[in-house]
Amino acid sequence: MEKIRIAVIDDHDLFREGIILVLSQIDGFEVVFNTSDGNRFVEALAGTSVDVALMDIEMPVLSGALTTQKALEVKPELKVIALTMFSDTGHYTQMIQAGARGFILKKANKFELEQAILSVHRGGTCFSQEILQKLAFRYNGKSGGEEELTTREVEIMVLICQGHTSQEISERLHISAKTVETHRSNLFLKAGVRNVAGLIAWAVRNQYYSIS
Repeated sequence: MEKIRIAVIDDHDLFREGIILVLSQIDGFEVVFNTSDGNRFVEALAGTSVDVALMDIEMPVLSGALTTQKALEVKPELKVIALTMFSDTGHYTQMIQAGARGFILKKANKFELEQAILSVHRGGTCFSQEILQKLAFRYNGKSGGEEELTTREVEIMVLICQGHTSQEISERLHISAKTVETHRSNLFLKAGVRNVAGLIAWAVRNQYYSIS
């Protein structure tokens, strides 16, 4: 089985070295790049095969949000997970808008880290309940009510919130993947968001999905 290729971008050397050590102990994972500098990551990305990037939010040279934005311009298929302290709430929205697929707290354990990477790699998202609750109140999408969601849209949105990919939703609902993608696009439009992370936060805030 081909390994998931991971990059770790964090300006705290001891933390970065620690997370690399943890990842090296997980079968199927391979750290192919690490740096303390977002610019260095962006510059190296074109010549480096990376599937998932673990991205610190606050870095002195280039912020996590700007690094994520620039990295996705170089490699749109890259999956980015934000590494965050619980106190970094002011930056959550910026990371979502930049294209992050989820967040993992720096206090997370090995199992949580592994599951987050696996989920994002297969096209899903990763959020702790604590972070999702904060996102629900901070995200800048519409508050809801402008356009009503259809029953099918709500059904698909709940499955998206649960981390299912379009292919998995297609198989579960016995509809084509193309139909799922059409519904997904309509949901983004109605919610006023640009990505899955924003849609999840919007769904929680507007009580379409509960994290309790």
